[in-house]
Amino acid sequence: MFKNARPVLNLLGFEIKIDPSWLLIAALITWSLSQHTFPVRLPEAASSQHFTMAVATMLLFFASLLLHEVAHAVVARSYGVATRGITLFLFGGVAEIESEPKAASHEFYIAVAGPLMSFFLAFLFWILLQISTILSGPKEFAAVFSYLALINLILALFNLLPAFPLDGGRILRAYLWKKSGNMLRATQTASKSGEFLAFTLIVLGIMTLYNGFVVSGFWQVLLGFFLLAAAKTSYQNQLMQAAFAKRSVGTLMTKTPVITTDPDTTISDLIYNKILRSNVSFVPVVENKVLLGYIDTEVLSHLERENWRNTKVNDVFVELNPDNCITEDMPLSELMKKISETNRRKFLVSQNSTLTGVISLSDLMGYLGLISLLKLHNNGHETN
Repeated sequence: MFKNARPVLNLLGFEIKIDPSWLLIAALITWSLSQHTFPVRLPEAASSQHFTMAVATMLLFFASLLLHEVAHAVVARSYGVATRGITLFLFGGVAEIESEPKAASHEFYIAVAGPLMSFFLAFLFWILLQISTILSGPKEFAAVFSYLALINLILALFNLLPAFPLDGGRILRAYLWKKSGNMLRATQTASKSGEFLAFTLIVLGIMTLYNGFVVSGFWQVLLGFFLLAAAKTSYQNQLMQAAFAKRSVGTLMTKTPVITTDPDTTISDLIYNKILRSNVSFVPVVENKVLLGYIDTEVLSHLERENWRNTKVNDVFVELNPDNCITEDMPLSELMKKISETNRRKFLVSQNSTLTGVISLSDLMGYLGLISLLKLHNNGHETN
């Protein structure tokens, strides 16, 4: 999900990563606090004090976000749900949970753990504010604690909105799942609530922009589009899991005979006599019934046209390796994971070095499209 994120530490066994987009929001929060919030609270303080307070507050805020996600991850781990790591990014933080909970009750407790942590932190900073006030501590401390108590309270309440994939939306999904016994249908309904919130934020953001508040309006619109994409993606991921359950590569692959080529074929013959004539972009390379690898349009795009006649497939094809070759019995869920990890769209399928077929991401998406079009996911036939 966050391919550019960099690990910074390990906390309770979870790898904590920072995506480059986090730097933008960290800088924006620091600027807003140092130029607006704290100068209004403490006009008598120097600019350097405002900046120091802003940096400290920003770091404590993101530490609070981190603890919110750690709470999710710890509870998920207690139910046997693995977490790849926790990433701080433009819109806050996210625990990258690898699989869905096995029961509605697990989903509920995992979802509610984050807001409970934020409520606890809001209370903790409020207590620190009271102590600082009673002891007549520095006004700078009081301003920082006051802001952090409020922002954690807002974070908890916002996340409890019944809009998937926010925590409140996951709690809603847990309730619907428990009530109907159908997780996919519950996800679909909860995702609709997420889309409604997203469109609401977009409309409010546009109105805010129209009234001249550029930064806050732009942020609302951006957040709305993010939530919209997240809601749709979450449902699509759940639909894929349901549609591909108990299915293997062999059920959807294009079986042999498929268009192949041998190593001695020239690139010119390959292009004109096979690729263009058969309208294919991915051609397995086979010699004496032994699968050697493949050649595709990506490889060919790096060849100069004048070299097509004197270049052979053997000179440029991609050799067989675990990244591009799979077996018929591989579960489709594992194939989807492999596609995500390798960013590869097409795979050779072989058995004992013999080509048995090919499969592509478009094959999977085509099947998923049929499932969705025929609405088989609504009556449980998607796994048949």
